[in-house]
Amino acid sequence: MGVLRAGLCPGLTQDMVQLLRSRGIKTVVDLVSADLEEVAQKCGLSYKALVALRRVLLAQFSAFPFNGADLYEELKTSTAILSTGIGSLDKLLDAGLYTGEVTEIVGGPGSGKTQVHMRPAAGGLVEVCLCVSAHVAHGLQQNVLYIDSNGGFTASRILQLLQARTPDEEEQAGALQRIQVVRAFDIFQMLDMIQDLRGTVAQQVSSSSGTLKVVIVDSVTAVVSPLLGGQQREGDQPHDPRQGHWEAQTCPRTLLELCTQHPVSPGCHQRHRSIR
Repeated sequence: MGVLRAGLCPGLTQDMVQLLRSRGIKTVVDLVSADLEEVAQKCGLSYKALVALRRVLLAQFSAFPFNGADLYEELKTSTAILSTGIGSLDKLLDAGLYTGEVTEIVGGPGSGKTQVHMRPAAGGLVEVCLCVSAHVAHGLQQNVLYIDSNGGFTASRILQLLQARTPDEEEQAGALQRIQVVRAFDIFQMLDMIQDLRGTVAQQVSSSSGTLKVVIVDSVTAVVSPLLGGQQREGDQPHDPRQGHWEAQTCPRTLLELCTQHPVSPGCHQRHRSIR
């Protein structure tokens, strides 16, 4: 707990703080665990004032217990399992994507990771992300934020996926409006976006078509690898512990995040535009 100081709570004045410090009581813990009668006698303070002060400090700094059943009910109402729209992938993920978690897809071209509709391996990751975007936006009627860092997002492919789901052009247009695409070609732009997203989620700002439900980052490698020299073997590495900060920032219980990692070849990244 914190150090005692004037204004920390109502009733705690500078004179009171100095008197308490003279008797070795410098922190909140020292005060709430002390014998208040003895402190009142040694410091010349009112016993009733010290009791009231301790109550306020306990109310302000203590952790109160919660009933397990209440926590479980809150968990059920604030979390969800969202289908990816791909049956085999939902089975692999134990029913789908869980809100409040970061789902990371890792693997390089030809490494044997899931490929959708038998697409080439190099397009496997992008295809998964696009299918998830289309399904969440149309099938679940939820908003999607797609952070594209390697130029892999194509509106025409999203439209094809939506056309395969519904022939209604109004429904297609509505789903497209629920997919917001932002591009970040370096790690600093991406971190700025994550920080802005954190503020938006904290304020629970919603658009006219609903609240943000899914954040897709495609891909982490595209912005991290150039910063580290581009010599890292991606695709077979475990979850980076440094992404814990990322996860803590962007994933409350009602939001999920889908990240991808895969090698970046020259010509598919903004930093390599001059290379042919």
